Amino acid sequence: MFATTIVGSLPKPHWLAEPTKLWAPWQLAGGDLETAKRDATILALKLQEDCGIDIVTDGEQSRQHYAHAFLEVVEGVDFTRKVEMGIRADRYKVMVPTVTGALRLRGRAHGREARIARAHTARKLKFNLPGPMTMADTIANAHYRTRAEMAMAFAGLVNEEARALEAEGVDIIQFDEPAFAVYPQAVKEWGIAALHRASEGLSCTTAVHICYGYGIKANIDWKATLGTEWRHYEAIFPALKDSRIDQVSIECRNSRVPMHLLKLLDGKDIMVGAIDVATDVVETPEQVVAVVAEAMPYVAKEKIILCTNCGMVPMGRDIAFAKLAALSRGAELARQKLG
Repeated sequence: MFATTIVGSLPKPHWLAEPTKLWAPWQLAGGDLETAKRDATILALKLQEDCGIDIVTDGEQSRQHYAHAFLEVVEGVDFTRKVEMGIRADRYKVMVPTVTGALRLRGRAHGREARIARAHTARKLKFNLPGPMTMADTIANAHYRTRAEMAMAFAGLVNEEARALEAEGVDIIQFDEPAFAVYPQAVKEWGIAALHRASEGLSCTTAVHICYGYGIKANIDWKATLGTEWRHYEAIFPALKDSRIDQVSIECRNSRVPMHLLKLLDGKDIMVGAIDVATDVVETPEQVVAVVAEAMPYVAKEKIILCTNCGMVPMGRDIAFAKLAALSRGAELARQKLG
């Protein structure tokens, strides 16, 4: 009961990429870079195990960005044609590549790191893939008639990769959809359908992560404007409840999402975010237990998985792993007090 996991990403070692940065440039190139990515992946697994994490990930150590690493193997994406685009409803602007033709996979996106991870842990392995709606919100479109049509094309490619990951022994495939928090109407109109296309034919456990973003200034500033209650999920949780996805990851620690909204996901396994990635303050085990206790009136305790609120890649490594150790100790304390 109260198994522990992380959303996905972890900080990279300084010898692999510049610390505490999103889109951090690699410190190496060529064969040395590939060796360093492998070593960082194995180290990330070992450190998660040392912290007591039950369901581990590769820490996304081989990616500069959780979505664009996938795009690098997609035909029809022109990285030489970058444009500035507002994403997440213009919350912030970034330079993004452009879709200029029909989307097709040129090869595997994440096979190497998945095989490395599977070979170096006996624990349950979760692997993250970018969700189709979020990818469609993170790239310019100069080919498809609508963003929904482009998202469905991406969903088909994500499904190809997901099936291959399952065949390589991945236990849980998680689709990361932070865009779900921004476009609730689109989630109901085509976002869930795209998620179903991405997960089509999988027999492993499937999950979706939705959130209000990394703990970076643009997101923290935006969240400060949302008022005392964040009710965006109220519109989409019923659709997620009726979806074929098995697990839903939600930020709860220091969040203004009303906990009672979790009742709208009745029947799903809930990854309850009990670690705040927007602060360097390390939680106590008692604070982790408090989040569990707050969730239990709305989620059956056997359906609760303890998790981080979001990815941890922009954090300092020592702080991130101290938080994971606190998560594990909190889970053990929750088993004693609430199990």
